[in-house]
Amino acid sequence: MRKPLGMVRSVGSIWLAVAATACATAQQETEATKPGGQHGVAQPGADQGAKQGKPVNRLSKESSPYLRQHQHNPVDWHPWGPEALALAKKLDKPIFLSIGYSACHWCHVMAAESFSDPEMAKLMNELFVCIKVDREERPDIDEIYMGALQAMGRQGGWPLSAWMTPDGQPFYGGTYFPLEDRGQMPGFRRVCTSLANAWKDQRDELLKGAEALSTHLKKALAPVLLAGEPTVALFEKVVSQSSERFDPEHGGFAYPPRRAPKFPHSTELQVLMRLPSEEAHNMVSKTLDGMRRGGMHDQIGGGFHRYSTDRQWLVPHFEKMLYDNALLVSCYLEGSRLLREPKFAEVARTTLDYMLRELQAPLGGYWSSQDAQSEGVEGKFFVWGLDEVRKLLGDDTDLVAKTFGVTKAGNWEHNNVLWLADEVAASSDDEKQRLATAKAVLFTAREKRIKMGTDDKVLASWNGLTLTALVDGYRVLGDERYLQAAQRCAAFVMEHLVVDGRVQRSWQGGKARHQGYLEDHVAVAGGLLSLFEIDGKPKWLVAARALLQQTEKHFRAQDGAFFFTADDHEQLLARTKSVTEGATPSGNALAAMAFLRGGLLLGDENLYEIGVAALRACHQVINKSPVSASSMMLAVQFHLGSPKEIVIAGEPSDPRTRALLEAAWRRFPQAGVVALIHDGNREQLIKLSSVYSGKVPVDGVPSAYVCERGTCQAPVSDPATLTKALGGK
Repeated sequence: MRKPLGMVRSVGSIWLAVAATACATAQQETEATKPGGQHGVAQPGADQGAKQGKPVNRLSKESSPYLRQHQHNPVDWHPWGPEALALAKKLDKPIFLSIGYSACHWCHVMAAESFSDPEMAKLMNELFVCIKVDREERPDIDEIYMGALQAMGRQGGWPLSAWMTPDGQPFYGGTYFPLEDRGQMPGFRRVCTSLANAWKDQRDELLKGAEALSTHLKKALAPVLLAGEPTVALFEKVVSQSSERFDPEHGGFAYPPRRAPKFPHSTELQVLMRLPSEEAHNMVSKTLDGMRRGGMHDQIGGGFHRYSTDRQWLVPHFEKMLYDNALLVSCYLEGSRLLREPKFAEVARTTLDYMLRELQAPLGGYWSSQDAQSEGVEGKFFVWGLDEVRKLLGDDTDLVAKTFGVTKAGNWEHNNVLWLADEVAASSDDEKQRLATAKAVLFTAREKRIKMGTDDKVLASWNGLTLTALVDGYRVLGDERYLQAAQRCAAFVMEHLVVDGRVQRSWQGGKARHQGYLEDHVAVAGGLLSLFEIDGKPKWLVAARALLQQTEKHFRAQDGAFFFTADDHEQLLARTKSVTEGATPSGNALAAMAFLRGGLLLGDENLYEIGVAALRACHQVINKSPVSASSMMLAVQFHLGSPKEIVIAGEPSDPRTRALLEAAWRRFPQAGVVALIHDGNREQLIKLSSVYSGKVPVDGVPSAYVCERGTCQAPVSDPATLTKALGGK
């Protein structure tokens, strides 16, 4: 984010008051960049405090597991709300805002070092009104104050530590601070004292800087977008920008010379897959294979950790996030089809199985994440010693050690993160069977360890992404378990997270909380559309249409893009409107794709044009940096690919119907949207849209109708002919 020079000058003396140079260095040691772990740091969990009989603060009544982890802190924490803001005004105190999330390792470190320290807590309580926020429940608050941090020229990360006026205007920020000065890193105690003195002695200058920063944020976070027409010229920029950051040795995207940390960048890989470029496909192949073989991929239990701390994909940051795994499932499945690589399909399968085993809630929704720590130690659940492996496996130890790079010295803090060091160590059928048996033994032994904590809140947008991943799993792998799980997930979301036609953000402990954001409405709508394409149940299409209508009504901006919050949402410092994305697709990108697909499946030209308008509105941003808005580029590729409406008419139990469906599903990239019409849903679908009128089997034979915005080709009954009509091979 570009920052006005005048704004930076206006807060310059405040910077000096807390040793700005040291603080800037401290940000190199944040959640986003710190390699390895911090062993021996206890996680301040709610259960731990309860066992010790500690008193609780206001956070004990919150639904967020992250907030409840801090209910035994001696800090007088407030949840975000009008009461805390009013108290700050009444007491004439600045606000200290701490934002994090349950699986955040450095959030736990700062909590153990500072927030659990009685003297530090006493100082915080005297100087500030202290507010705790779960960034996953309140991404609107996080986006604003992360934007403030970046506007100050600081590197973002979590925990996010922000100081602001009683009316919410930020004047200083950082991420992790140790309790006391550590090298060039300023201690949290010194930072708090310096800022309190500045509030007392330099308030006029501080307020002036806060106002300038707030004015900047209102413009920067909610820009008026200048429309343009997206063209295929954008695609060349993607290859160029990706190759600048591509690591030719190990795959992945990170700038030299360190080329770390490395994040998955799933949607960027998906954009590259859709380009007719050998260079793009090579980047995809190298990256997917590097992640698959590395320690970021859980070689024993399936699924992926958050990111790699090193260039080689070896040592991960060990937390596991629902959204990462959902996005990587779809990415690996597409890679398996494009590159004809069965190993990639197997990665997707084991990742889906991990999600079903570890993150699926009893009612069918999906929990948010698993911590990096167990027993207060990062990575302890996942790493191995050679002696432990030998005790479990006996004669098969050497085979496993060679395959997964296990040594006496270890490859990380005297332990071993398993990775595919020698994929052909097991070459014969007998060795492959022994290796499979050994992996099962290791998995069983690992399951007996004390597990890391699970954040058991169910977030709407992440469940929408998961719904799509489950559908993709069934579409490509053909496993009925994934379809059944998708149907359960959709049913859960519609029953528990959609209230009076609007999506709620979070569900935990039997209750839905927090008004849903743009990404919640459109991720769920997109997942429901995907499910309808697979099982043909009209109720999913009806529900998706209703959510798209609510999205248009409450989130759409005059320029054609979408705001992150609804028009009746709590008024914050800024009503943000973002095109670029972080770890998850932007709400605008998800909205564009959902409206495009919904318009086709419903034969609703107005819905489709809303999606096109979003592409046009965001054109200036994606034209400048398409890789920073990869999900929006996926929508551009979909639209410019002249997507088709593919309607298969035939009974689901008829093998000929199934053959036509698979021909449509197999095409990569997808030629458009697919719908199944049969005697059981025909009447409902015809009432919904003219797209389905007249779509019947020809002479009793299941038939496929390929249409483009209502204009249809002659129906075909042969899967090979359908494949040819869709431009496939």
